[in-house]
Amino acid sequence: MYVSIYGFKKILTTILVATGILVLLMGIITTLAPTLTYAAPEDHVCDAIGGCSGGGDSISSTIKNVINVMSVIGGVIAIIMIIIGGIRFVTSSGDSNSTASARNTIIYALVGLVVIAFAQVIVQFVLERT
Repeated sequence: MYVSIYGFKKILTTILVATGILVLLMGIITTLAPTLTYAAPEDHVCDAIGGCSGGGDSISSTIKNVINVMSVIGGVIAIIMIIIGGIRFVTSSGDSNSTASARNTIIYALVGLVVIAFAQVIVQFVLERT
């Protein structure tokens, strides 16, 4: 199979961009990991049948945790879509319809990441004000 220099550059660029985005995503996940775990406070007492008293989560921390989990899931889906769009772009063989579709997939996934980031900012802003 013959791969031109231009095709090789496209493949290499796609791989490098996907790798960079995955590294960025892993950094975000490791940053959010402490917020996704729950450690019971010392004054939190639970009995053997699951009844707990004291030290419960506030509604704002529960909302933050849910939004963080949803953001991570949405980010992972967006990264997967970017990778799929990149693979479709590389394998389009110059077909204008295929390249346009792949380009749109990548653009929509990037827009999704921006929306997720703004959602995080808005939720943090609103919950800090309450």
